[in-house]
Amino acid sequence: SKLKEIQVIKFISILFVYSPSKTKFVLMMQTSVVQGKAELSQSNQEDLQSSNRDIENSDKNIKQLMDMVASMETELSNLKSSLDSAQSELDNERNILSAFDEEIKELQTAIKTKTAQTTEVQLEISRINHELERFLKEKQTAQQAILQMEQNYDWIIQQKQLTYDFVNNNPSECKKMLRQLEEKHNNMRKKINAKASLNQMLATVLKDKKKIEDTIVSLDDYKKDALQRTWEKVNGDFGAIFADLLPNSFAKLEPLEGQDLTHGLEVKVQLGGVWKQSLSELSGGQRSLIALSLILSLLQFKPAPMYILDEVDAALDLSHTQNIGQLLRTRFKGSQFIVVSLKDGMFNNANVLFRTRFHDGTSVVE
Repeated sequence: SKLKEIQVIKFISILFVYSPSKTKFVLMMQTSVVQGKAELSQSNQEDLQSSNRDIENSDKNIKQLMDMVASMETELSNLKSSLDSAQSELDNERNILSAFDEEIKELQTAIKTKTAQTTEVQLEISRINHELERFLKEKQTAQQAILQMEQNYDWIIQQKQLTYDFVNNNPSECKKMLRQLEEKHNNMRKKINAKASLNQMLATVLKDKKKIEDTIVSLDDYKKDALQRTWEKVNGDFGAIFADLLPNSFAKLEPLEGQDLTHGLEVKVQLGGVWKQSLSELSGGQRSLIALSLILSLLQFKPAPMYILDEVDAALDLSHTQNIGQLLRTRFKGSQFIVVSLKDGMFNNANVLFRTRFHDGTSVVE
């Protein structure tokens, strides 16, 4: 029947797949065929004929399968050969790649070495450029100094191409010539006209005197200009500071009558619209404010980073003390003051406050 035919084909396929060798497979097939014929003898004649035809077909299928196995074995052998060849080529490529890796490592090492050398060369170039810039600046400074000396001393230009021509004159030869000239000078000293030498010396002295006088005049002009600028600045701050410390008052610095600034200045004070003739008309506290205003105006002309004031408000009342504290805070914002005071008017304007007390015979700062 068809069911038995299918079972036989499946059995044959299983035996073909799991048989270790072709001979054993054939024996098993023959045994299966005999067993199949024995079973078929028990069936009717029609089933036997059908089974014989099925067996013949199965034999044909087995032969085809065996041919396919042989073809596949040949193809497998070819594939193994191709695999061996590919493996050999792969090993060769790996060896080449390994050689390339070694070469790359050597090149990287060489690059690092060259980079370090390049860095050193660049540092050396920077140092040389720095030295060159310094030499050029020194050269420029020397040239300016030479030009200034040539302008200040005419004899340098006159004798530049003679004794002081150090470019064309050899110093050792000049020293030798100097010794010879000194010997010649000593021998001829008594024969030289002394009057001509004195006249030359006199001309040199007169020329130097003229330069000194011109310098003195220039310095006097500079001094007068500096005094004028200083007086104008200090005088303005002096009056403003005194007005802040003592409201409804004013003070100024004036040259002495009939004299200029170089002969001195005197203090003029105005209290409540009345100009005082002398400082002796002021009280002790007012004179203290005048002195403090003058000092602070001088400090504003040439500021310092730090000032120390020790009980400058000792002779003043509390209102004046408070005015001093406010003035220091508003007019001297860029400076630092260390003030010693015993009055509250000064304390209220302080940024940092330290107290002192007497403890066991020693002053203690808190």
